[in-house]
Amino acid sequence: MSKFLDRFRYFKQKGETFADGHGQLLETNRDWEDGYRQRWQHDKIVRSTHGVNCTGSCSWKIYVKNGLVTWETQQTDYPRTRPDMPNHEPRGCPRGASYSWYLYSANRLKYPLMRKRLMKMWREAKKLHRDPVEAWASIIEDADKAKSFKQARGRGGFVRSSWQEVNELIAASNVYTVKTYGPDRVAGFSPIPAMSMVSYASGARYLSLIGGTCLSFYDWYCDLPPASPQTWGEQTDVPESADWYNSSYIIAWGSNVPQTRTPDAHFFTEVRYKGTKTVAVTPDYAEIAKLCDLWLAPKQGTDAAMALAMGHVMLREFHLDNPRQYFTDYVRRYTDMPMLVMLEERDGYYAAGRMLRAADLVDSLGQENNPEWKTVAINSNGEMVAPNGSIGFRWGEKGRWNLEQRDGTTGAETELQLSLLGSQDEIADVGFPYFGGEGSEYFNHVVLDNVLLHKLPAKRLQLADGSSALVTTVYDLTMANYGLERGLNDENCAASYDDTKAYTPAWAEQITGVPRAQIIRIAREFADNADKTHGRSMIIVGAGLNHWYHLDMNYRGLINMLVFCGCVGQSGGGWAHYVGQEKLRPQTGWQPLAFALDWQRPARHMNSTSYFYNHSSQWRYETVTAEELLSPMADKSRYSGHLIDFNVRAERMGWLPSAPQLGTNPLYIAREAEKAGMTPVDYTVKSLKEGSIRFAAEQPENGKNHPRNLFIWRSNLLGSSGKGHEYMLKYLLGTEHGIQGLDLGKQGGVKPEEVEWRDNGLDGKLDLVVTLDFRLSSTCLYSDIVLPTATWYEKDDMNTSDMHPFIHPLSAAVDPAWESKSDWEIYKGIAKKFSEVCVGHLGKETDVVTLPIQHDSAAELAQPLDVKDWKKGECDLIPGKTAPHIMTVERDYPATYERFTSIGPLMEKIGNGGKGIAWNTQSEMDLLRKLNYTKADGPAKGQPMLNTAIDAAEMILTLAPETNGQVAVKAWAALSEFTGRDHTHLATNKEEEKIRFRDIQAQPRKIISSPTWSGLEDEHVSYNAGYTNVHELIPWRTLSGRQQLYQDHQWMRDFGESLLVYRPPIDTRSVKAVMGRKSNGNPEKALNFLTPHQKWGIHSTYSDNLLMLTLSRGGPIVWMSETDAKDLGIEDNDWIEVFNSNGALTARAVVSQRVPTGMTMMYHAQERIVNLPGSEITQQRGGIHNSVTRITPKPTHMIGGYAQLAYGFNYYGTVGSNRDEFVVVRKMKNINWLDGEGNDQVQESVK
Repeated sequence: MSKFLDRFRYFKQKGETFADGHGQLLETNRDWEDGYRQRWQHDKIVRSTHGVNCTGSCSWKIYVKNGLVTWETQQTDYPRTRPDMPNHEPRGCPRGASYSWYLYSANRLKYPLMRKRLMKMWREAKKLHRDPVEAWASIIEDADKAKSFKQARGRGGFVRSSWQEVNELIAASNVYTVKTYGPDRVAGFSPIPAMSMVSYASGARYLSLIGGTCLSFYDWYCDLPPASPQTWGEQTDVPESADWYNSSYIIAWGSNVPQTRTPDAHFFTEVRYKGTKTVAVTPDYAEIAKLCDLWLAPKQGTDAAMALAMGHVMLREFHLDNPRQYFTDYVRRYTDMPMLVMLEERDGYYAAGRMLRAADLVDSLGQENNPEWKTVAINSNGEMVAPNGSIGFRWGEKGRWNLEQRDGTTGAETELQLSLLGSQDEIADVGFPYFGGEGSEYFNHVVLDNVLLHKLPAKRLQLADGSSALVTTVYDLTMANYGLERGLNDENCAASYDDTKAYTPAWAEQITGVPRAQIIRIAREFADNADKTHGRSMIIVGAGLNHWYHLDMNYRGLINMLVFCGCVGQSGGGWAHYVGQEKLRPQTGWQPLAFALDWQRPARHMNSTSYFYNHSSQWRYETVTAEELLSPMADKSRYSGHLIDFNVRAERMGWLPSAPQLGTNPLYIAREAEKAGMTPVDYTVKSLKEGSIRFAAEQPENGKNHPRNLFIWRSNLLGSSGKGHEYMLKYLLGTEHGIQGLDLGKQGGVKPEEVEWRDNGLDGKLDLVVTLDFRLSSTCLYSDIVLPTATWYEKDDMNTSDMHPFIHPLSAAVDPAWESKSDWEIYKGIAKKFSEVCVGHLGKETDVVTLPIQHDSAAELAQPLDVKDWKKGECDLIPGKTAPHIMTVERDYPATYERFTSIGPLMEKIGNGGKGIAWNTQSEMDLLRKLNYTKADGPAKGQPMLNTAIDAAEMILTLAPETNGQVAVKAWAALSEFTGRDHTHLATNKEEEKIRFRDIQAQPRKIISSPTWSGLEDEHVSYNAGYTNVHELIPWRTLSGRQQLYQDHQWMRDFGESLLVYRPPIDTRSVKAVMGRKSNGNPEKALNFLTPHQKWGIHSTYSDNLLMLTLSRGGPIVWMSETDAKDLGIEDNDWIEVFNSNGALTARAVVSQRVPTGMTMMYHAQERIVNLPGSEITQQRGGIHNSVTRITPKPTHMIGGYAQLAYGFNYYGTVGSNRDEFVVVRKMKNINWLDGEGNDQVQESVK
C-alpha cells in the first residue's frame, strides 16, 4: 500500500477499541520506527574504557556500525564478588556515557597542527639549511624569530601540517637541545599512568632513551598525601570501594562520594542497609551529606583541629580512663608508640628530639649492622631492646625485618612498654609548639602560649659517649600533645572537654564552628564501633582535605584517629584516600617499559612542583617566609633565606631531584673528565666542590639552565593542573599573561640566598611546546605543535584503579579517525626521526646523571642523626650519602628507535623488582620472545619486539607479579628473605595464571596478590591497605618499621611537625594589594577560593562536551553564599570577576544557601575555551581557576635520605596545594566578548 496515501487516510482510520475506549487497535504503517532501530543498530561491540583519571576505571561496551562508533553502554560482566558482597556493577557515569560525542565532533583534532609563524620560519630555514638541526638552530638562535612565534602562543594561528614535517621539526629541536644544552633540558609531562599505561609509557620511554626528564604528577596535582609516606613509607595504598561494605562506621571527610566517585557510590548506600552509620564532614552542603546520618560542617581548612579534638576524646575514654585491650595491643605492636625519644635541653625546659637508636647505647645493644638506624624501646621487664622491624634490619642483613614481638639481638619474645608512667626516674617539663593563635584574619584563633609546657615521665640513660640523656616514649609524648591530664598536675592539660585548652572539643569548637557535643559524639561512636568490631571503622577522605598547604596535618589528624582505634590493616576499616587514579597495579612490569630500564639505568625524574615553581619564576613573587613556618622552639638562624633556597639545599644534599641537573651540559662532563684523566663521577665531585660546576637551580635564569623543549600528552597542563597559570604564560611561554602583582625586586621581601637574583626575570624559556590530544584543549592553544591522538575507543591500552581489583583494556573498536594516531605510534615515529636526524650530531655518548637518594633502597640510610650540608663545610661531598648519586649512562642516540621498539638486555642481566626487592626475569624474557617475536638484526638483534601497543601491554603483563603468578611467587619469595617469614603461600594458588591482553579484552581480570602492595587480592577478603602488615607481620617501610606517628627528622622538629599540631591556613597575601586598585564601581570582597571536583566533567575532559554543557549551565561558574552575594549586589547567573595578585578570571555566579559565607567554589578545570568573556582587570580573555593560584612549597616536603622521608617518583616531594588562596570577588560591569561581533553588554551596577 502506498505510504503517500496512508498519510491522507491517517485521520479517517477506524479500529477496534478496548479498555473502555482507552485503547484502539489500528493497522498503520510503522516504518517510522526504523529510524530509531537504525540509530541503535550495530555491527559489533568492543570492550574499552576511559583514560580520564577519575578512578572509576569502568568497563564499557563500544557499539560500532559501518566503521563508526555510535554509542556506548556499561559492561556488566565483572568477575563476581563473594556471596555476602554486592557486585561491582553497574559502573559508569553520565560523563563517560557522553564520550563517543568527542570522536566526530568539531572539537576533535584531525591533523597535525603547527603555529603558522613557526611553520613559515621552518620552511624558509629548510630551504637554506639541508640539515634539520641547523635549520632549527637558525630559528631559535635568532632572538627576534624566537620571540615572534612565542608571543603568538595562545592566540590561534594554527595551520595543518604533515606527520613528516612535524616529526622532523620535533626531532631537530630535540637533537639541537641535547647537543647544545643537554638532554635534561628536554622534558615531558603526562599524568596518572594507571588510566592508560601504555600511552604514558610511550612518551616516557622516548624521553628516557634520549636522557630527557620525566616530570611527576601525583605530587603536582596535590593528589599525593605526604602524610602517607610520613606514616607508612607508602605513596598511597587504600581499600577498594567494595571494602566499604565491610565497614560498620564510615566518615566521609572531604570526599564527595556520589559526585566524584560515582561508579562506587552504590557500595556507600548499600552498606547502610546493614546498619552502618555514615557521617559527612564538609564545609558546604555537598551531595555526600544527603547520603549520611549526620553532617558536620567545620570551617574550611580547620579539619586538623576537629581531628585533634576527636583524638583527644578517643585517647581519654578508650586508652586512659577505660583502656580497651584491642586498642592497647594494636598500638603496642603496630605503631612507634613504645619507641624511646631523647629529650633535648632548652632554656628552662626540654624539647622532644630524635628517636633513641641502638648506636646511642653502650655496645649498641649488640647490634653490629646499622645500629644508628635501629630504634629502641623498653620491654615489660624494664630491659632496653632494639625490637625487630626497624629500618636498620631491612638493609645489610636478612631475616629480622618483621613485626614479630622479638628482641632484635637475642630473638627472644618481648613485650614493649607503652608508657614510662609509674617507672619514670623523673618528671620533665617538655615544650610543644602551638600554632592555633596564628594565621590570617579570615580564620578563628584561640590564643595560647606559642610553647606549651607539659609534664612527662622520663628515664635517664647512660649513653655510649659517656653522657646521659632523658628519654620518654612516643606514647607519652602523644598523650601530652593531645592535652591529656594523667595525674601529673599539668596546667596545660584539660580537666574536662569544656576547658579551652589546646585540642579539647571546646577549643576545636572555637576554631571550626562545630559544636563540641557533635565532636564528642562522633569520636565516641567511631571508637566504640572500632573496639567492638576490631577495627571496622573507616574514614573516606579526599581533595577537600588534601589541597591545603598544611595538608599533612589534616591527614595525620585522621590517620591518628584510625591508629588509636586499631583500624588500619583491618577489613572494613582504615584510611580510604581517593584523589587521583594512582593505583598502577602492574607497576613493576610497567616501569622497565616506561623508563627504558631494560636498556639503561637510571632514568631522569623530577618533581613537578619544584620544577614549575622554579622555571615559571613563581618564586620571584613569594610572600611566605620560612620564619613564619618554623616552630617557636627552633633555632631560626639555621633556616634563613627564601623558600626556594630550601629546595636548592635539598637538591644538593640528594634529597630532591634537579632538572636541569647541572649548569653544564652533562654530555660534556665525561669528555672533560677524560681529558683530566678522571672518571666522570670523580670529576663531577671535584668540580662541584670547587664551584666550577654548579647545580642549575642556583642560576635558574641563566640561559643554559632552564628547560627548552616540553612534551605534554594525556594532560591539559595549561587548562587544568597548572597552578600559577599566568606565571607559566609569562615565564615559560613568553606570551600574554594576567599577573597583577609585583615581584620581590619591586615590592620588597625576602630574596634568595642560594639562588641568583636578576632584576628582570627571563620570559619565554621554552623553545618548543608539543602537545598530544584528541581535542583542542587550552594546552593545545598555547602549544607550538599539536599532534592528534587516537581517542580511548581507537587504541589498545590497559587501565587499573584503586577502586576495584581488576585490570581491563582500552581497545581499538575502530581505527583512529582522520590522521590521528595512538600515543605509541606517535612517539615511535618521533623516535625513528630522531635516530635519523641525530646522525652527525650525536652518537654514542656518556651522560652524567644525578640521582636523588631513593626510598626503598639501602641509600635511604644516609644521615641518621642530624642534617649536614657539604657546601657549608659541615661534611664532605659523598655521592649517595650527603649529595645525590652521580652516575653515568651510556646512550646510543642513533639506536634510539631500535631500542624504543625492543626489550633491552638488562631485564636478563639485572632482572626486575620494586619497592626494595628484586627477582630474576629470564623465564619471562623467554616467554616474551615467543609472544612478541624478536628483532632480526640491528642493535637489538635477538631481543623481543615492541612494535605495537599490544606488544608493550604484553611486556607489562608478563613482567608484573600482579598479572603473572609465577612472578608473584618469585616476588613473595624475595620478600621472605628480608622478613624471615614465608609469604609465598599468598600467591602459590595463582602460580600458573598468566593474564594476556586478549584475556582482559574478553573480561576484566582480577589481579594477583603481590608484595608491591600492602593488601591481598583474595576470594575471602576485600583489598584493604596495610592488611599484610598487620596479618603477615611485614613491617611498614619506615624508620621504626611501624606506623610512624612521631617524625624525628631535624627539619620536621624545627618546623614544629614532629607530632600532629593544628596549623591554620597560610596567609598568601594576595588580595590586599589589588583590592580597589582597578575599581569598576561595584563592591569588592575577599573570599577563600576552593576548587573541588565537578559534576559535569572529569578534570577538564567533558567540560567542552555538548551533552555535558547542555545538562549544566554551559560555561564557567563560581559558587558563592547568599550572604556574600547580597553584600556584593550579585544575583544568580550574574557575570562576576574573581581576581588577586596572581591573575583574574570571569564566570557566572551561582548563588546558593549550600555555600557558607567567606568561601567561594569554582569547580576545578572549567576551561577558557567555552563561553568566556574578557576580564575588566586584565583586558584579556578571562582566565581559568588556576589564574588566581600560585605555588608555595613546604620545606618539610623537601626532606630526603631519611628512611621513609626519601625521594621516590611521585612518592614524596613538594606538592601543588592551592586552597589557602583568597580572591577578590565583584560583579562585572562591562561584558566584553573580544570577538568584534557586537555582542558586548553592560551589566547593571550595584546600587
